[in-house]
Amino acid sequence: MSFSFQVEATSGAARAGRFVTPHGEVETPVFMPVGTLGSVKGVPQDTLEELGVQILLNNTYHLYLRPGVETVRQLGGVQKFMSWKRPILTDSGGFQVFSLSELRKVTEEGVAFRSHLDGSSHFFSPESALEAEIGLGADIIMAFDECTEFPAERERTRQSMELTLRWARRSKDYFEQHKREVPWHGEKTLAAGSEQTQALFGIVQGGMYADLRRESAERTVEMDFPGYAIGGLSVGEPREKTWEMVKAAIALLPAARPRYVMGVGTPEEIVQYAALGVDMMDCVLPTRAARHGLLFTSQGKVSIKKQCYACDEGPLDPNCGCRVCRRYSRAYLRHLYSSNEVLAQVLNTVHNLSYYLDTIRRARHAIKVGEFASSRSAV
Repeated sequence: MSFSFQVEATSGAARAGRFVTPHGEVETPVFMPVGTLGSVKGVPQDTLEELGVQILLNNTYHLYLRPGVETVRQLGGVQKFMSWKRPILTDSGGFQVFSLSELRKVTEEGVAFRSHLDGSSHFFSPESALEAEIGLGADIIMAFDECTEFPAERERTRQSMELTLRWARRSKDYFEQHKREVPWHGEKTLAAGSEQTQALFGIVQGGMYADLRRESAERTVEMDFPGYAIGGLSVGEPREKTWEMVKAAIALLPAARPRYVMGVGTPEEIVQYAALGVDMMDCVLPTRAARHGLLFTSQGKVSIKKQCYACDEGPLDPNCGCRVCRRYSRAYLRHLYSSNEVLAQVLNTVHNLSYYLDTIRRARHAIKVGEFASSRSAV
């Protein structure tokens, strides 16, 4: 089954739709939890299914280092490896390599870097990154890009944008030549002429310069990807600048293709991104914050480590129907966290993910029934 996308309803710039992948359909707008190493930290796959997670994000860089792409490929691809039958998106590893600022060297050919695990030397080019993503076998894969640092001078940003555009072309060329080599559930290589399985998305860069973002969007769209991401955000810039860059780029992305803003969003922000016409979002915030005792609720953020919750018999969020809020008190959650119990991280993560998923689910419903603009404050 090949990738397809359609918009089913709109409300202002916001839209609700769905895309089809070999591992199922995904309703949009959608929030994708981050399962970096083939695991959403502390949460088993059956719980993710119960929460209604439609699609997960895995990280190519980390899976490439451990357990290795060939291991995953031989075990039937990342879905079979992690026992997850629903769709998966893998990023190209570009952002993670970018994060290794003291351990990498960028050239026209690609990026030489040292593993954060053991210091061993490695090299990613657009071709080798795509080879790894094809080997992992996710439904949606990303072109290899350079994430521009912040702050960055205009000329440096332009050079980075141009490099990303050249790498996007190389990524697409490699993908077109090798796209049928993906192993679905351990099956043999697909025969020549069979339907495409994976979908390769292009990535818009351009730093914090609106005109470069627009140029990057226009030139990336010319390459005709089945979907487009806006990357290089949440790298230290003010939030107002993030909004400005998303607005500059999204206006030039085709309405008939999914639009993905990478690595962003508090619960309030993902609703605002949906209002701009964004279809896909991911962020480590719900899981990372949970591990540090920061919980998102309908009444605002709760730092469960605070003493004021030590004798609080009430639920974490009285307006939340998740399994954590139905069963446990704030006092017990604080006790777990203060005692450094592993269960604290598990329960906190389950709640935060549930809150994010409920938030985007309500937004999706409001768009479908034409009440998104009037209900945004309540979403």
